[in-house]
Amino acid sequence: MLSVRILRPPAPADVRIIRALDDAARAHDGHEALAASVWRDIAGPGPESAGLLATEDGQPVGYLHLAPSETLSAPHLVAGLVIDPGHRAGSVAQSLLHALAPEIAGRGGGRVVLWVTGADEELDALLVGLGFHRSSEQFQMRVPLPLAESPQWPEGIVVRPFVPGPDDAGWLAVNNRAFSGHPDQGGWSQETLAARVAEAWFDPAGFLLAFEGAALAGFCWTKVHEATGDDPRLGEIYVIGVDPGHQGTGLGRALTVGGLEHLARVRGCPTGMLYVDGANTAALGLYRALGFLVHRADRAYELEIAS
Repeated sequence: MLSVRILRPPAPADVRIIRALDDAARAHDGHEALAASVWRDIAGPGPESAGLLATEDGQPVGYLHLAPSETLSAPHLVAGLVIDPGHRAGSVAQSLLHALAPEIAGRGGGRVVLWVTGADEELDALLVGLGFHRSSEQFQMRVPLPLAESPQWPEGIVVRPFVPGPDDAGWLAVNNRAFSGHPDQGGWSQETLAARVAEAWFDPAGFLLAFEGAALAGFCWTKVHEATGDDPRLGEIYVIGVDPGHQGTGLGRALTVGGLEHLARVRGCPTGMLYVDGANTAALGLYRALGFLVHRADRAYELEIAS
């Protein structure tokens, strides 16, 4: 018998169950089901955090996590979903998604954004049938490293690593201008930045700041993922941005190449990786010109739920 239990929030024993489900999905699919933002919330849940755990005859078969968005510009709830590979042909996903609506309605309603990694057409049809609409598609792109080119910095640009503390306010201002209105990267607060700087993977040497005089013109923040399963050691361009006043100068390409150069030559990563909105044709053109190819497509689905 299939049942769904609400966890507010997941207890340590529940977290171990969720991890096992995500590990099984990764082994089957070649990539994680639950995003890093979901795992950050599971590790430090707030009052709005909750989980929905599906079990069949007492065995965990699926999990859906709800967390508040980390951006101030467009507050909403973010959801992540993982289904045991052996139970994807059944009604596990449908049961979890049906339980989602009353959970959100009970807290006053609101907008929920469900991110699905490596989305397939079957789940796409299920979500659309339940009233979700596909709001965006994000490509994970990869490129072999090192690149054949070196960064060509525009005249007057000086590059140095980020210094936590003194550089916080300047970086937040440029990030929030560069991603104005972006549902995930825009509207970052000091608390959001501090949480990332506190992550075990954070390396200020791989967080490149490009200045023109005393003004921050752009940045390239990198992250290293250690090898897992069939995946090589990946060097990710975690966030890259150019202040609107410096767009069109070639700084974006230089920052991309500079970040990848650091990942290859300093961190020893054989493969570069980044995520890009599928509708961002300018960025896609740049990354393809540098040799990136699409490795995976993730999709965001939105639903507005009334109280």
